[in-house]
Amino acid sequence: MERSLRLLSVLGIAVCLSGQAFASQASPERQAEVARRGTQVMPFALSQTTHVFERTPDGGVQKVVLKDGADPAQLRLVRQHLQDIGDQFAKGDFSGPETIHGHDMPGLEALRQAKPGEMSVKYADLQNGAQLQFIASRPELIHALHSWIGAQLGDHGKDAVEGHSAHHHSMH
Repeated sequence: MERSLRLLSVLGIAVCLSGQAFASQASPERQAEVARRGTQVMPFALSQTTHVFERTPDGGVQKVVLKDGADPAQLRLVRQHLQDIGDQFAKGDFSGPETIHGHDMPGLEALRQAKPGEMSVKYADLQNGAQLQFIASRPELIHALHSWIGAQLGDHGKDAVEGHSAHHHSMH
């Protein structure tokens, strides 16, 4: 039984890392709606930033970076927002992404159900923005994070790119 569960976990991670389990670009109408809702949650200018999402073997990374890199006001807003979101996520509060992407956003329900200690969220400043690193202890949560990242990439369209270590399957 334990061996079967381990095998299923490994297979689940392999499918996630292959990029085959994720949605493609959302329709232009959906992307416009997501951008409109994003202004309710994100205090910085979406047009001046790029979201970078990277799937990792143990979870993922979300970065928000300035396109031109020189606006100190936008940089402060990006950093404060990611710190706040990171604190909320660490407490199991995913209301920000839910407001932007909807209650049925892929991966969100499993992330909400994570028990304390099963997932960590680490904030870091970047020279031109900020990042959150998500590390999960269970394969199901890693899969949920990968699904969540796939939904982000599809919904944010031109305002989001896939990180370098992820498989570049259909986002470019």
